[in-house]
Amino acid sequence: MKGGDEVVAAPAGPPQPLEWKFSQVFGERTAGEEVQEVDIISAIEFDKSGDHLATGDRGGRVVLFERTDTKDHDGSRRDMERMDYSISRHPEFRYKTEFQSHEPEFDYLKSLEIEEKINKIRWCQAANGALFLLSTNDKTIKFWKVQEKKVKKISDMNVDHSRGLGNGSIASSSNSMSPRPYLANGGSPDRSYGYLSNDFSFPAGGIPSLQLPVVVSSHETSPVARCRRVYAHAHDYHINSISNNSDGETFISADDLRINLWNLEISNQSFNIVDVKPTNMEDLTEVITSAEFHPTHCNTLAYSSSKGSIRLIDLRQSALCDSHTKLFEEQEAPGSRSFFTEIIASVSDIKFGKDGRYILSRDYMTLKLWDINMDSGPVATFQVHEYLRPRLCDLYENDSIFDKFECCLSGDGLRVATGSYSNLFRVFGCSPGSAEATTLEASKNPMRRQVPTPSRPSISLGSSLTRVVRRGAESPGVDANGNSFDFTTKLLHLAWHPSENAIACAASNSLYMYYA
Repeated sequence: MKGGDEVVAAPAGPPQPLEWKFSQVFGERTAGEEVQEVDIISAIEFDKSGDHLATGDRGGRVVLFERTDTKDHDGSRRDMERMDYSISRHPEFRYKTEFQSHEPEFDYLKSLEIEEKINKIRWCQAANGALFLLSTNDKTIKFWKVQEKKVKKISDMNVDHSRGLGNGSIASSSNSMSPRPYLANGGSPDRSYGYLSNDFSFPAGGIPSLQLPVVVSSHETSPVARCRRVYAHAHDYHINSISNNSDGETFISADDLRINLWNLEISNQSFNIVDVKPTNMEDLTEVITSAEFHPTHCNTLAYSSSKGSIRLIDLRQSALCDSHTKLFEEQEAPGSRSFFTEIIASVSDIKFGKDGRYILSRDYMTLKLWDINMDSGPVATFQVHEYLRPRLCDLYENDSIFDKFECCLSGDGLRVATGSYSNLFRVFGCSPGSAEATTLEASKNPMRRQVPTPSRPSISLGSSLTRVVRRGAESPGVDANGNSFDFTTKLLHLAWHPSENAIACAASNSLYMYYA
């Protein structure tokens, strides 16, 4: 090699498609068991470490799961962070605790019933060994602290049996000729001049001490959830999003027409930073569907609309962000407009990538990946269920066209995922040149071995270690390509582990976990 020559590395190709394996299932139904409406999962969220997972359901409960396969090993958290992301590990979670976050309410002023259903859960920064999270229903946000507390138990009575009888002599309770002793306080337990009844005996030194149970702290601990703050009365419409700021002090909540900024420490005051409500409601053309803070820039957030657009705003520009810094929307092809165009263009969910460079959005038909530095159009579009386009009339008739599917990105930014019907979810590779597109079904397998788990008051849990990955649908209502038309089962909610290739997804009341 001549001096000054440089060795140019060959460009790396797209990563190989992942082989997904089944990991665990919680809350799986037995054959013929009916699912209660309150048990259906409505929110999923990993914390930043990936060691904890929270789910919310329509019954207003929050259930926490804790990772167990990284505990009690010589690999500490620092060692885990140094490990290669591509190494396939089998994450194992266990049920930790649950608590009732929201109760059904009734707004008497508006004659409106407020559901207890959990719309979103967001983890906050952990501190002093305690976990913190936000949960919200349609109207009220709550700030929860979950901490391990020592379990207090009832010990034996406060009796020293070695001293209980004094000098060992016991007063006679027989009907002998010896005089009967009086009570120490002169009281009379029966009608005969204060004499003791002949079925009672006590030490010769006097009446025994009062015996009481004693509460002592054991070495066992149990997680206890406590509501620290309630953020209420700030939204006229249903809350669809909450998002924590990277500053660790503030968060936003969004409804159809407004986005409010809160301080975690102040529950009785919020600042309205976005208001799209027109002076005349007849002029309303779009509503806010999702909002999220930038993962590292505390002054930047994005929100999506029912018209299919995403707006990026900068809180440094003005107190009320009426104008946006960037607008992301895809121009529709000429002549392609139909009655369903606006409905299926509505963005149901947006997520920032881990580094904040990309935004992933989900509308009814597609996933779109946007570069925040390029607002001319998405850098990638993934067809989730294009095969449903000829059936939009049927979807409109049964209201399925209004289903709100969530989306998520992998921690390394190389893949995206979202759900579909028949409990299917799809994983796409988004690196340049990648053609990865995997379809998996979160469903039961009759041959799966059930591992007994602790019983809980409302949701039964199951766990297993067998594989159930399907590359398509196997239900009778399918088209020529094997795509399912079962609209009654839908996978709306899913979350990607922040540092590993692991996905948690909800199918009805069951939480399925996969890894690759």
